[in-house]
Amino acid sequence: MLRKSINAPRKPNLFLAISLLVLAISHEAWARTDFIDENRGVLTVAPLIEKAAPAVVNISVRTHVPAAENPLYRDPFFRRFFGLPETLPKRDILSAGSGVIVDAAKGYVLTNHHVLEKADEVSVRLRDGRQFTAKLIGSDAATDIGLLQIDAGGLAALSFGDSDALKVGDFVIAIGNPFGLGQTVTSGIVSALGRSGISREKFEDFIQTDAPINPGNSGGALIDPKGELVGINTAIIAPGGGNVGIGFAVPAKMARAVMAQLIRHGEVRRGRIGISIQDITPDIALALDLPLRAGALISQVEKGSPAEKAGLLLGDAIVAVDGAAVADSNDVRNSFGLRERGSKVKLTIIRKGKRKEVTVRIGAPLVSKSAPEVSLPKLAGAKFTDIPTDHPAKAKWQGVHVADVAAESIAWRFGLRKGDIILAVNRNEIASLDEFEQAVKAAGRVLALDILRGDSRLFVVVG
Repeated sequence: MLRKSINAPRKPNLFLAISLLVLAISHEAWARTDFIDENRGVLTVAPLIEKAAPAVVNISVRTHVPAAENPLYRDPFFRRFFGLPETLPKRDILSAGSGVIVDAAKGYVLTNHHVLEKADEVSVRLRDGRQFTAKLIGSDAATDIGLLQIDAGGLAALSFGDSDALKVGDFVIAIGNPFGLGQTVTSGIVSALGRSGISREKFEDFIQTDAPINPGNSGGALIDPKGELVGINTAIIAPGGGNVGIGFAVPAKMARAVMAQLIRHGEVRRGRIGISIQDITPDIALALDLPLRAGALISQVEKGSPAEKAGLLLGDAIVAVDGAAVADSNDVRNSFGLRERGSKVKLTIIRKGKRKEVTVRIGAPLVSKSAPEVSLPKLAGAKFTDIPTDHPAKAKWQGVHVADVAAESIAWRFGLRKGDIILAVNRNEIASLDEFEQAVKAAGRVLALDILRGDSRLFVVVG
């Protein structure tokens, strides 16, 4: 057994590989870099971290929620008999995340939407120990980007890097607040680019990295060897609840575009051009005699839409947006998802073998029919609409969008939340607001709602 273990092949040691690389490079070459400390004679990224770390902050979130309710508490006689108050006292839930200062003069802090989603109070703690109450400027669920502002002097900020210039294999460093421990630094490489399909409802173009990212790192910085911000850490794949070397970051380009709209409007004002698209596969390219294997094929053009007015046709192949080549339909979708309504976008298309350019103005999203003052006693406190046409889930799901839920209302206590999509009532699928209303009214004492929340499916039982 001992001999077998000695002769067994060993896994490559990253540090050993780097050390050998150091020995192979001349002293003069390394003297021109920041990664060697000549005084101590060690390879290090300490100077880089010392420069970047003060711009990464810890975020504490306090959320007020109703206390757990016993079914007996709903009985007025029970409450009077035991002298209980009419409303339940609230309890606080505390959570932690990370953020990145990107504008020292104005105190802007980028983080994740999911860190701030249910926050009633947000505080930001700097590396030097100072703590400030933060103002929420805006938040965008579709890209998972949120923006805070703090009133403080002497701040350090990270400058934005070029996330489009990243290549698989590039060295990156993640800085955040994992598990609420305090600022922590991890390192790795870019494992993949342009990852999508992690969540069904979001605009995704993730940077994948093996730099360890754990719960609490959300909203932290992913930086390159120049110390520039190339991504906002946002998600991990963790079957066991911890890091397994598969983490994701929102590219700096996407975060910056969202930030600009949040500053101007407090929200991302997305629009539409009125097309449906699909990936160009080799089979589609062969069938349509397309001289390419990348891009997006227009499979539908809405009547009266900006796309129709601009002259786009069914079967056009989109190969570039504003001169930037696109790989697939997700690239095109992300490009539109970051454009403000009213702006113009130049599409390069191939039609019948000929390349041409078409300029389209991003139009306002179609207004979904919202629920009138419908009496739904079992779901009181919630407002419902058809799924908005610009919602990322619209192309994949049929159902009803929960537009709002009043805190502590009946719907809230049964578990409905703003942003939920109701797919079925008592196992019967619904495709519209009218079908939903009819299904609720026709149901018996108990409602079993099939809910899509983010990328998870769950049941909410009302009765």
